[in-house]
Amino acid sequence: MKNVLFFASFLLCSWYSIAQEQFILKGEVTSNQESLPGVNVLVQETGDGTITDLDGKYQLELPAGNYQIKFSYGNSKTIEVNLTENQTLNVDLTDVKERLDEVLSSIRVDADSPITYSNLTNDEIEERNLGQDIPVLMQYMPSTVTTTDAGNGVGYTAIRVRGSDATRTNVTINGVPYNDAESQGSFWVNLGDLASSTQNLQLQRGVGTSTNGAGAFGASINILTDRYREEAYAEVANSYGSYNTRKHTAKFSTGLFNDHWEFAGRASQIKSDGYIDRAESELKSYFLQGTYVNEGTLVKALMFGGKERTYQAWYGVEQSTINERGRRYNPAGIYFDEEGNEQFYDNQTDNYQQDHYQLLWNQTYNKNWSSNLAFHYTRGKGYYEEYEEDADFSEFGLEPFMANGEEITTSDLVNTSWLDNHFYGTTFSANYQDNALDLILGGGWNRYDGDHFGEVIYTRFARNNDPYEPFYENNAVKTDFNIYGKQRFPLLIN
Repeated sequence: MKNVLFFASFLLCSWYSIAQEQFILKGEVTSNQESLPGVNVLVQETGDGTITDLDGKYQLELPAGNYQIKFSYGNSKTIEVNLTENQTLNVDLTDVKERLDEVLSSIRVDADSPITYSNLTNDEIEERNLGQDIPVLMQYMPSTVTTTDAGNGVGYTAIRVRGSDATRTNVTINGVPYNDAESQGSFWVNLGDLASSTQNLQLQRGVGTSTNGAGAFGASINILTDRYREEAYAEVANSYGSYNTRKHTAKFSTGLFNDHWEFAGRASQIKSDGYIDRAESELKSYFLQGTYVNEGTLVKALMFGGKERTYQAWYGVEQSTINERGRRYNPAGIYFDEEGNEQFYDNQTDNYQQDHYQLLWNQTYNKNWSSNLAFHYTRGKGYYEEYEEDADFSEFGLEPFMANGEEITTSDLVNTSWLDNHFYGTTFSANYQDNALDLILGGGWNRYDGDHFGEVIYTRFARNNDPYEPFYENNAVKTDFNIYGKQRFPLLIN
């Protein structure tokens, strides 16, 4: 019996040893009969990988098995390998086509660029996305600090990179400027659940490669929305968390049909009571996309946006007040009734809808030349409403009146402050790239037209103005045009 057990153990150990035997997979990667240095070689099953050397050579050591090996050099090619012995696999990337919906070279950088950057991939976004705005999803990136008015990442949020605020951070969506043309800030609350339609996000720290929109003295945030899918799919995602926070999302894609067309969409609703008192949020958003692809051509038509209603929670609070009334205290909308009791106005809210329309055309002409052209239009309209206690009539276009022989010049009132704006334009670029040179020429033309006006919708004592008569009005118009050129090439030092 002992001999039988010994023999069985010997066979098991021998089998295990054979199963774990390592083999060498090596080869050369070329394009147009030229060796390609710096090609990423990834084993998709294990995540292991390497890069080709100056002669385009690579080498991997793996156990026996079946593997999907992905070779990436801007474009990519995946080859299935059944490894049972040492094997040489040479790869030719000459005819491999670029995934054109990721060709945004005028604003994107890679490992060869002298820019400090970080990428947030679709898989990483999915792991973290429970309804929080994009700045909160970026809080683990280096040199970033995020804040949230409501205290739980839903509603008004902001990000600072290396100490620079939103006005010094350039934000683009598919290469189209997103920063507000007047304040230069970015209001993520208007794009609820945009993360669910984001394929990739790149944060460039410092001046970066900003070319369209606001100047990037502090950082650039480049968002690339979902790529087209070759297979049809549909999904529904729901999440629930603290402070009655919940997210409901439905997505679909037709997949690529007739080898050229794809349609996709998303609808989302996010609600939260907020950590701060009364800081509730309700964010509704959508994303629709139509894609046409044909060899070197990619055309996308997109429509996305959102509508938000958020109770104001951006007022500052002194430390003494926090000590007295707690960390969740929110002074927004406070007033005192006729009996001197403290009250809070229940509609001290921000209300805004923003809709984006983009038409994108990416074209690859040959292995060296490509171009990008985009037309865009953004429509925004909304207001914030607030209660004013003992407001001065003169500041709101109201006339004083006499009561019991006394002139009355103040009153409690409710007013709304409106924005009604349009932003539209075009961006364009042409790119030449080979092993030694990366040259980009591009530019953009954009125009902003925004109306500002205010209305008094309630007064406690005074006579209201005529309905919808504004107590202030002004219009802001801004047009900008830019042309740029960028060249990148390696410096060879002997």
